[in-house]
Amino acid sequence: MDVNIVHSFFLIFAGAAVVASLALYTKQPLILAYIALGALFGPYALQLVDQPKLLDGMSHIGIIFLLFLLGLDMQPSHLFNMLKKASWIAIASSLAFAALGYLTAKAFHYTEMESIIIGLAMMFSSTIICIKLLPTTVLHHKHTGEIVVGLLLLQDIIAIAVLLALVAIGNSSNGGDSLQHYLMPIIGLPTLIIGSFLLVKYVLLPLISKFDRFHEYIFLLSIGWCLAMATAAEVLGLSAEMGAFIAGVALATSPISQYIAINLKPLRDFFLILFFFSIGASFNLDLLGLVIWPALALALLSMIAKPTVFRYLLKGLKEDKSTSWEVGFRLGQVSEFSLLIAYLATSLGLIGIEASHVIQATAILTFALSTYVVILCYPNPIAISDRLRRD
Repeated sequence: MDVNIVHSFFLIFAGAAVVASLALYTKQPLILAYIALGALFGPYALQLVDQPKLLDGMSHIGIIFLLFLLGLDMQPSHLFNMLKKASWIAIASSLAFAALGYLTAKAFHYTEMESIIIGLAMMFSSTIICIKLLPTTVLHHKHTGEIVVGLLLLQDIIAIAVLLALVAIGNSSNGGDSLQHYLMPIIGLPTLIIGSFLLVKYVLLPLISKFDRFHEYIFLLSIGWCLAMATAAEVLGLSAEMGAFIAGVALATSPISQYIAINLKPLRDFFLILFFFSIGASFNLDLLGLVIWPALALALLSMIAKPTVFRYLLKGLKEDKSTSWEVGFRLGQVSEFSLLIAYLATSLGLIGIEASHVIQATAILTFALSTYVVILCYPNPIAISDRLRRD
């Protein structure tokens, strides 16, 4: 096992260094290079990396750290105001995208349930892609970043409800468990928020203030806090990502938040490489011929419809035209939650392997298309143009 892990890590990171070099020389996004490397080295191509489940679990930690760092850059008062204003936009847009996905799937002759699941998978935008392409020093403290983050968080709440509904449908014979699964997040979210702010005020900040000279201690304390809140969120029926974000927001008012953010970035990037690699490795290339056309149709419709819908919905908040279009294009892809919906629906027997891979292929295609649009048109950390590159 240990030898296999070391071997897998060598192939992933040595390969990532090679493809990253090629991508930089040819001015291509690094994210897409990592996904392509995963497809090449994964179990459906060269079969060089044979522990995709382990790598997928480790890559999930990268998303948790990313959301924690994002929370450290968000002031609670600003975030609350944005969530309050944008809730109706998140609901209306999600319903529109679900209808679009459902009708497209029906046009390709998928079953009623498969069409519904594909529609649900189209509702959400990728937290990992959107946040990865947000400049930390520019947009997180500006209005555009607040809108993007607010909508992503509201979508995460809707996504949790969808996942719980799928579990309830798949296990409909056990009504008591289904009711418990629905009630837990309703109770868990306010409990987690209140508990996190109390712990920060009465435990974490006093500890940090007393031992702030010991940098290693601050590093360990911040990692422990992030993962503790992620675990607590899962216990309370929420997502680990939401728990990590709340952990970050609770610390955001502290002067030490930016110090923590800077020190955790290399650790975050390490796990994010695993995340993008695992996306490519999990795709069965043998099914590409069956799913490419419906996936391409869904991806193109997503990239056209999402910016348009957000453009006109954001007029209701009196946002200017350029900001509305930018938010729409940044949210133009489908989500990693879509991959989880596909996996869960397949494991529960609600959809077949082909429909599941349609969702996976759509996610990968929209990741690619959206990344190109953002790096070519808007400020981001990996822009090809020096004019748009913002870290």
